[in-house]
Amino acid sequence: MGKQADISRLLINLPLFQQLRDDEISNLAAGTREIGLSKGQILFQKGAPLEGFYVVVYGQMKLAFSSLQGHEKVVSIVDPGHSFGEAVMFMEKPCPVFAQALADTRLVYIAKQGIFAAIDHDSAFARRMLAGLSMRLHSLIQDVEGYSLHTSTQRVIGFLLQLAGASTHHSPVEFELPASKHVIASRLNLTPETLSRALHSLSEAGLIRVNGKRISVLDTTRLSQFGSTPYPPCAKEN
Repeated sequence: MGKQADISRLLINLPLFQQLRDDEISNLAAGTREIGLSKGQILFQKGAPLEGFYVVVYGQMKLAFSSLQGHEKVVSIVDPGHSFGEAVMFMEKPCPVFAQALADTRLVYIAKQGIFAAIDHDSAFARRMLAGLSMRLHSLIQDVEGYSLHTSTQRVIGFLLQLAGASTHHSPVEFELPASKHVIASRLNLTPETLSRALHSLSEAGLIRVNGKRISVLDTTRLSQFGSTPYPPCAKEN
């Protein structure tokens, strides 16, 4: 990339910015900069102030924090085309998580001055920004509900069905896990051992095939029904 026109095309393809005028997109693009990260590189640490937010162009970012015991909790895995850091930018408080690249990654950083100017000129943009933040809050509430009320297997099933998409046909749906099993386990509030047991149980039940990071969901309907039972096999929590 490197050119303002390329950044403008990236921004206008994001749902948040799709209804902005060309001049507003250009103003935002003028206040951006590109950041390249190597796999494993830290973008910012917990407690850092954020004067803007980030969009993933390619690669993948992990947002996480560490407990006093040294255990890591993954809050979010951010894929290309998605953004992060908006809420902290508005709050003007230290960031509660750290951000680390899970692969070689390129980001676009958007300074808050451009965002505030767009809000001042377009109330619809402000509503879309609020809607996006509300969706993330709703997602966090769903996470808490899942950790509190769902068994380990049900969490894994829900994650697999999300990756498989909305398909309800009975043919296999194949995809690759978006991150390492260690990172996914943390995202689901499980230990890696519990995640492996759940995947093995689902494989033994003839619902999925596992080949490294490659997963085949053999029947999305049966898998969904299996997850809706109160106490499926391998329901032991970590």
